[in-house]
Amino acid sequence: MKTRATDRISQFGDMAFHLKDEAVSMVSFLGDITAALWEGIRHPKRLRWKDFLFYMNTCGPDGLPITIMISALMGVVLAYQAEVQSHKYGADNFLPMVIGCTILRELGPLMVAIVATGRSGSAFAAEIGTMKISEELDALRTMGIRPARFLVVPKMWAMLLMLPLLTAVGDFVGCAGGYMVLKSELGMPLDVFLRLTRQGVAVKYFVEGILKSIVFAYIITATGCWRGFRTGSDAIAVGRSTTSAVVTSILFIVLADAFLAKLFTMFYGLQG
Repeated sequence: MKTRATDRISQFGDMAFHLKDEAVSMVSFLGDITAALWEGIRHPKRLRWKDFLFYMNTCGPDGLPITIMISALMGVVLAYQAEVQSHKYGADNFLPMVIGCTILRELGPLMVAIVATGRSGSAFAAEIGTMKISEELDALRTMGIRPARFLVVPKMWAMLLMLPLLTAVGDFVGCAGGYMVLKSELGMPLDVFLRLTRQGVAVKYFVEGILKSIVFAYIITATGCWRGFRTGSDAIAVGRSTTSAVVTSILFIVLADAFLAKLFTMFYGLQG
């Protein structure tokens, strides 16, 4: 006779086996995609350029308006919050440095990646999931085409190219939003803002954010496509895969951001 304790043990066991299967599937998928990307570098003529350009437009220009709006609001909110505290202690001159460092190193890449996850990552999962339930993936396999490489590589290269560009735009717009607050609240001239920003914000911080965005682009595309391939056989499963792709991508992005933050901190410490 089963008890609550045995039921819970059974549930934990099922969960452990499920996580093991998910981990093995994802590692295998990442290996396949990484090999395909390397093959694309060696043989660029094999890349499906038409699809690549289509996904470049989807991941880049189509997402530019929402990226600009969110980045500007992020800079405005950050400047308001920092201005309230720093003004109490007469530390207004540190505000451009605080805004620039925070946006370039953390908030810029992170917010742009989250926006891209909601737009492109979910779309990738839904697209591949729909192809699976309509048996289009089986048709590709019948023709001797590996769906993972055929469908994922153009998306991956497009995201790897466009997300750093969106991050650079988001950094600029975010700092501009912060300046507008300092201008309206403190009357800070533009030349003073730029001079203080150059003094406190190093170029390496911008490079750090761009490198993070490349890692985030890989995570968004790989996770979205992987969840699409793991879709079930009914229409409801497409919705579950799309939701799971967004949630899983954000989780991995935050974990990667924490790891990279520690890695860059250690690197700066070694440099002295």
